[in-house]
Amino acid sequence: MMAFEQISRKDWYSILGADPSASMSDLKQKYQKLVLMYHPDKQSTDVPAGAVEECIQKFIEIDQAWKILGNEETKKEYDLQRHEDNLRNRGAIDAQVCLEDLSWNEDDDSFSLSCRCGGKYSVSKDEAEEVNLISCDTCSLIIELLHYC
Repeated sequence: MMAFEQISRKDWYSILGADPSASMSDLKQKYQKLVLMYHPDKQSTDVPAGAVEECIQKFIEIDQAWKILGNEETKKEYDLQRHEDNLRNRGAIDAQVCLEDLSWNEDDDSFSLSCRCGGKYSVSKDEAEEVNLISCDTCSLIIELLHYC
């Protein structure tokens, strides 16, 4: 997991020139186009060595991006990490809350907690196992979800 956390700091979507909402087929298309463009075998022989080295580095980055975004599992993990990083950068954590202190809603299989602003923190059962930060649906407050209290 440690290696993944370091890798997740790069914006793999921008490396592929893709939007985070892009479909898997769009991501694959962008990857294939870039790989062909930057593949070491496709480089002209009269290009300076420094430019060839840059292309190889770019090719390696593109390949890493696809290894993460081209796999449903690692893409999901990366997207969750990006979301948490965005929340962390947005503001301070208002409180630490135990999962058991959230209310269970059977209608949509989610946990929720009222925010002091009158809004609501909510997270699906599946997300509750993976996320640590939840933002209020109304204000900018964020809670940290503690799984073991």
